[in-house]
Amino acid sequence: MKNLIIYYSRRGQNYVNGSIKNLARGNAEVISEFIKDAVGADVFEVDTVKPYSKDYMVCIEEAKAELRTKSRPELKEYLDDISDYDNIFVVGPNWWGIYPMALYNQLERLDFTGKTVHYAVTHEGSGLGGVPKTMKNACKGAKLGASLAVHGGSAPSSKSQVESWAKKAL
Repeated sequence: MKNLIIYYSRRGQNYVNGSIKNLARGNAEVISEFIKDAVGADVFEVDTVKPYSKDYMVCIEEAKAELRTKSRPELKEYLDDISDYDNIFVVGPNWWGIYPMALYNQLERLDFTGKTVHYAVTHEGSGLGGVPKTMKNACKGAKLGASLAVHGGSAPSSKSQVESWAKKAL
């Protein structure tokens, strides 16, 4: 059984426990590493050609504008084929109730027929939000598996929770 992690994560300024903090690694990146450690997986990081603002407050306005227009920001690299994988873990932050548009840009390009997709969301109080509703359309043909919401401020200390979830998901 072969596993893949597709994730988007924000380094730098982030909203953590009520204030803006500078993170060397984004919360979704941390969660992805925990999943990789637990189940063994290849990893694909979604990265936009045009970076979001380094200023968190500006970034969330950019994200809100993308959501409003349902835009799909251009990515530096696209994953085109997931035929070698049985399980795909999707990990990203909850921005305005769903994943960032850049992550959907990648997911919507893939054929998930015969794959099981498990997904994790980092958040600061909104849990999974609307992500479960969006995953069926974003991952055409997939069987949706286990989901997990991890409070962003707790991400660095969530290793045992994430590893346990990932192992049970398989």
